[in-house]
Amino acid sequence: MDAGLAALLGAAVGSVATLGAALVSGRAQARAQHDQWRRQHRRDAYASYLSALHDRDIVMDAILAALRSDDPDLPDVDEKIRRFTTLAREVHRAAEVVILEGPASLAEVASQVTHASSDLSQVMRRLAENAHAGDTTRKAEDTALAAERVHILYQAVKDFRLAARNVIGNTN
Repeated sequence: MDAGLAALLGAAVGSVATLGAALVSGRAQARAQHDQWRRQHRRDAYASYLSALHDRDIVMDAILAALRSDDPDLPDVDEKIRRFTTLAREVHRAAEVVILEGPASLAEVASQVTHASSDLSQVMRRLAENAHAGDTTRKAEDTALAAERVHILYQAVKDFRLAARNVIGNTN
């Protein structure tokens, strides 16, 4: 084989190897960028959900505190309940994004938060209805039940937060 042909063949093999390495490297970089984009998108969805929960729960705590009073300001309670309802809708919308963006395991944990929220909301609603009716026969029992359900909701949100951290790869 003459030297010119060997050089040409060597250059061709080198070019193909360089092109192959660039292709593999480009694909790896594109995949890494996509994975980072996905993590960031999920993180944003989970943060929005947690923020909506936080805002709603502040109002829920205010409602429960007002209803513990011996003489609750019912128009104020009703206004807080309207605000709570609006914020609960925002939580629902944020949960839908979590369900769309996250894996099924995280959707299940979000569902547990929804169930705990619903259970607490039912007690809160009953306390408000009884306050409007002037019926205090179950107030102590319902207040204790509400406190128990607040704890269950807190634990469900804590579980969601941990599961979300695991999904986005932030486990430290």
